[in-house]
Amino acid sequence: MKFKEIFQLLVDFFEREGIDYALIGAFALKAYGYMRATQDIDFIVRHEDRTKIVANLESLGFETSYSSTGYSNHVHPLSGLGRIDFVYVRGDTAESIFKETRRLLVLGNLTMPVVKAEHIVALKAFAMKNDPDRALKEMADIKELLSLPGIDLHEVRKYFEKYGQIERYHDIVGEKRKKQGY
Repeated sequence: MKFKEIFQLLVDFFEREGIDYALIGAFALKAYGYMRATQDIDFIVRHEDRTKIVANLESLGFETSYSSTGYSNHVHPLSGLGRIDFVYVRGDTAESIFKETRRLLVLGNLTMPVVKAEHIVALKAFAMKNDPDRALKEMADIKELLSLPGIDLHEVRKYFEKYGQIERYHDIVGEKRKKQGY
């Protein structure tokens, strides 16, 4: 996939249209120093910008392969242009996420807003709630995020509680504390 070209196309559009956006998924993990394979690009945006975003993607030849109130994914028939996924948020959730993004280096010399690590954990806890088959992959990513300096475990715990995943939180934090000699 031509990640850099796709990033630039999307970022130019977001900024031209005044759309709040932030990177989530594997490229957000990469921005925090954790590499894992990916075949797509994942963004979080405000729900109210959904129609504009989908129209722009379709004008570029992307097809909407799935769409719901909170999520959509788009694929391009040319394999080099790949797949793009969007999570749509609104209200207090959107306000919290977008006020706490950090501009980080993502690819080459390209920087863009990335959600804070705790919010990535929240998205992953939510994903596990909705699709328990994703737990192994999500837990591996969460483990890496929890190793970042300054991660707020109290905030992380609240997300696990909110999404009914507190046992998984205890599994990860217990394992982390054992490794640290607690």
